[in-house]
Amino acid sequence: MSTERSAWLDQGLTLLAEQGAPAVTLDRLCERMSMSKGAFYHHFGSMPKYRTRLLSHFEAECTTAIINGVEASDTLPARERLARLLAEVTKDAGPPLEIAMRAWAKQDPEAARVQERVDATRIGYLRDLCEQAGHGRPDQVAKMLYLMLVGAEHLTPPLPKPELRGMYELLMPLLDRSAC
Repeated sequence: MSTERSAWLDQGLTLLAEQGAPAVTLDRLCERMSMSKGAFYHHFGSMPKYRTRLLSHFEAECTTAIINGVEASDTLPARERLARLLAEVTKDAGPPLEIAMRAWAKQDPEAARVQERVDATRIGYLRDLCEQAGHGRPDQVAKMLYLMLVGAEHLTPPLPKPELRGMYELLMPLLDRSAC
């Protein structure tokens, strides 16, 4: 993917996180990018095509890239990869993109399909790590870990990432000790 096309998509995710899906308009994107509509159409052809690419970009950057990053150290035991994953997802990374994505998914069937796939991929990966780590109930442990992340972002105000990281650090030894 070209650097310029990626920049358009990154800007779309930023707009989505800051202001929600209705704010991701051609005019706002062009203004933020300081580029013309022609430049946008050169890369994407239309707003519906852009939105489809934006959803794919979200999945690639916010799920696939994170999993690939953790798996790059696949020689580590599953428990250490799980710790690495939890550290990665609790980095303080700016505006709440996940909340905006879920709100968009409630209103748009294409966004809902992507969000459902993202959730299934994330829970499946957590489940695999929990199973490899020897947890007796990997499905439940995976869902619990994931629901902590989703729920923390939906509190008002959202739970700060360092506090969520501390909760995971408190929980993990309990899970290890009880071999859930």
